[in-house]
Parts: sequence; structure tokens; C-alpha cells
Amino acid sequence: MTLNQIRNMVAVAERGSLRSAARFLGVTQPSITRSIRELEHELGVPLFERRVTGMTLTEMGKALVRRGTAIQHEVRRVHSEIDQLKGHRVGTVTIGLSTVAHIALLPRVIGGFEKRNPGVRLRITEGLFPAAERELLDGVMDFYVGPLGSAVRPPEMVVEPLFDNQRMVFARRGHALANATSIHELTDARWAVDALTLVGGDEMSGLFAEHGAPPPLVVVSGQTSISTIMTVIGSDLLAALPQQWAPLLEMTGQVVRLPIREKLAAATMCLISRASLPLTPVAQHLADLFRRAAIHHAHTLPDSPVLAA
Repeated sequence: MTLNQIRNMVAVAERGSLRSAARFLGVTQPSITRSIRELEHELGVPLFERRVTGMTLTEMGKALVRRGTAIQHEVRRVHSEIDQLKGHRVGTVTIGLSTVAHIALLPRVIGGFEKRNPGVRLRITEGLFPAAERELLDGVMDFYVGPLGSAVRPPEMVVEPLFDNQRMVFARRGHALANATSIHELTDARWAVDALTLVGGDEMSGLFAEHGAPPPLVVVSGQTSISTIMTVIGSDLLAALPQQWAPLLEMTGQVVRLPIREKLAAATMCLISRASLPLTPVAQHLADLFRRAAIHHAHTLPDSPVLAA
């Protein structure tokens, strides 16, 4: 198996046909056909199903494309790392950030990183750890900053806690419960929850149980924070979101924070990378900037100890 065979295989999978892949790679279609056949012969399995509408991956083909894509990224990373060790600030760094990391950390990071690394392309994806885990494992993503969402640490990952966090309860302006000071006043409320609550199990019920309150009635489950926020704006549902949302939401004039006295913990913010894959110098520099930003941000939060070294 050669790198060219892997390149051809991935190109056909992404483009959907031999002709399109050949045009994209700037090679002849017969050469790609021969490459794929040789690879199938070597592995002893069909990698594609040939159809009138194009090429469709078999299950074995899907597995090879996933690994092949990771290999291609690793080769690019090797070239970038060598160039960076020579003193050239080039290459691509791919990171995943939760919404809290976007709000609280990215503004303190991006300016200094871009100024020092003008030749580096930064690719940012938004989401939670479950969505980023596959890209981290495959080497497509360098690191992720956000909550893990589970007490179980994946053995393939290095999980570095940055700071503890808290949730605040939000409602639309004019809500009948806007002045509630305790979660015990919210027993009849209906709630919208975010994606991390779903990932971490019945997190809200656990938080309420800690204070002797019955579990909240969840009627909307949003896969993104924006879904939860827009649900709050347009209904009488409440939401418990990370405290970093407070300034942005209150600035809209449509959402208010309830003065709840109980502490509602949010998942700890972490920096997560693959254990077997050292970061390139540029990616390591970016990770250090996020660590420093996390330390600064934690000092601005009430009752939030700094966990980052």
C-alpha cells in the first residue's frame, strides 16, 4: 500500500467517481482505476461498489478511507512540523471549541496567535467533545477545548482540566418566574436543556437533587446552545446555561438571569488532545495561549479555582 494509492482511494470516495477524482488530482482515469484495483487485490476485499451513478464505498472501503484520511493528515503534519522546526511558521492547525471556549477564551487567544503566525491557517470547528472525538482520534483535529461531558476519561486522550464552571438560570424578559431566588420556586417550570446535558446523562436532575429539589420537567432538548437560547426567547421555558452566556444574553434585552442562590455546577472546562500524537510547535503554542487565557478567565469567576498549570 502506497501513499499514492491512499490518495487516490480517498479522492474517489470524496468525489464519488473515477472521472471526478482524476480531474481533481490531475492524473488519468486509467491510472486511478489501476491503483484502486491493485489496492483491492492486495487487501483481498472490494473497496467500492461500481454503480451507474458512481462509486460507493463498501464497509471495508469506509474503514480504509477513515484510516487513509488520518494518514494523509499525519503526513501533512510531519511536513508542517519539520518546516516549523526550521523556524517557518506555516501549516494548518485544527481545533474544536465549545461555545464557552469561543466566548471566554478565543477573543484573548486569536489576536496574539495570528500576529505571531501569519502564515498558519487556523481551522476552528464548534461543538462538544463527542462530536470532536473521532477527529481527535484520527489525527484530523489537533486539540479540543471545552467540557468533556463525562466522568470517564477516554484512555486514548490527554485530558487537562482548565477551570471549574457554573450554570445560571435564564428566562425570557417578563417571565413570571424572573425574580425567583431559589430552584425550589421553579418546581412547576418547564425546561429546555442543551446538548451537554444530554451527553452527561440526567445532569439537571442531579443538580436539583443536590439541593433537595425535585427533578425539572424537560420538554425541549437542543443539540446546540443557540437552539436552547432561541427556545427561551420564544417561550416560557427556562434554561440553565454556563455563566459565560450571561453578558451576551442580557445584552440582547430579551433574556434575563434569575437570581437563584443555589450553585448549579457546569462541566469542567478541559483541553483535550490525543495521547499518542504530539502537537506541532505551532499547535503547542496555540494550546499554551488557551491555557493562559483559561487562567486569566478563571480569576474573573466567583468560586472557580484555577485548574490549569
